[in-house]
Amino acid sequence: MKGRQNIGSRLLRNPGTLFGLIVIGLATVVAVTGYLIAPDGSPDANRIIVEIGGRKPGFRQEFVLVRKPGAAARAGFFHRLLFGQEDRYDYVPIEGYQTKGDSLIVQKFVDEGVYERRAYANDCRVSARTTGAAPGRGLAPVDGTRPASQVLTGPPAIEVRRFWLGTDKYGRDILSRLLIGVRVSLAVGMVTVLLSISVGVGLGALAGYFRGRVDEFILWLVNVIWSIPTLLLVFAIMLVLGKGFWQVFVAIGLTLWVNVARIVRGQVLAVREREYVEAARALGYSHARILFRHILPNIMGPVWVVAASNFASAIVIEAGLSFLGVGVQPPQPSWGLMIKENYNFIITHNPMLALAPGIAIMLLVLAFNLLGNGLRDVLNVRV
Repeated sequence: MKGRQNIGSRLLRNPGTLFGLIVIGLATVVAVTGYLIAPDGSPDANRIIVEIGGRKPGFRQEFVLVRKPGAAARAGFFHRLLFGQEDRYDYVPIEGYQTKGDSLIVQKFVDEGVYERRAYANDCRVSARTTGAAPGRGLAPVDGTRPASQVLTGPPAIEVRRFWLGTDKYGRDILSRLLIGVRVSLAVGMVTVLLSISVGVGLGALAGYFRGRVDEFILWLVNVIWSIPTLLLVFAIMLVLGKGFWQVFVAIGLTLWVNVARIVRGQVLAVREREYVEAARALGYSHARILFRHILPNIMGPVWVVAASNFASAIVIEAGLSFLGVGVQPPQPSWGLMIKENYNFIITHNPMLALAPGIAIMLLVLAFNLLGNGLRDVLNVRV
């Protein structure tokens, strides 16, 4: 326990590692609470409002919220935490509004300089709850007494939203999709690391411990897998498994185990002749007990370093696959898919639509690489 505490304190004293841990910690919190903190809490942050597509960061828009017929009831806390909440309202962008009798008259925004007059039945009372709404441009409440920041207690209601990172070409909130997309990146890294460590440690331990034909066969398999470009191998595996969320995880995990296997094999070869291993054999312990109770716990330092590196590699590979259209499928938000959908804006008026997910990928990959460097220094690993 004291040794673990010493490792933890040494990691925290390293500025680079501390930065990496902070970024990873924040990303984990965002991944868990994404639907609760995202401005668009609908499933996959997929609220499409095509009229306001491709807007720049900081854009503000006024909406009239019209209740959908047969709208779903409010979901429970855990359902919203995991899957979000179906929108109960249609968000209609407007340029101004006024109340006239029992009607709410709005100018629906269609395009720059193009508006459509619409009227909605307004049979609800006025609420004193404020939403930060701004007065309608060119239109005001007809009575001239109600502040425009007040909303109506029932549908339709007026609301102003700010899109801090802008909107994509479908009018979806970039910030919300960025926050929900953290889940994909962390999930693919976690599943990939678990899969690559399980396969790599198992095969590497068998090769180093038993040697002979077992070692020759596993080394041959490692060399074959290593000779195939990673993306090409992932494509081949996904051709068998198909496109999809979990298929991406499995495909990437089955390509990153070779590095783990090579390192574990070398470590096992180095310690299999040590005195404590010979003593375990002399006591008649089984091969499984010697491997899992005496050898593997003493060689896991390099494995943790490689695991951090594999985590970063998995994030980059998933983003690349999604960019190419064979990874996570729309409308599920993925940072690579967001870059694919918006990269044309880089050379036009709104580069942030593609730069925001690119910066997010860079920060998360950098965080895991810094963590791996810190583990290497603390554990005194040479890989």
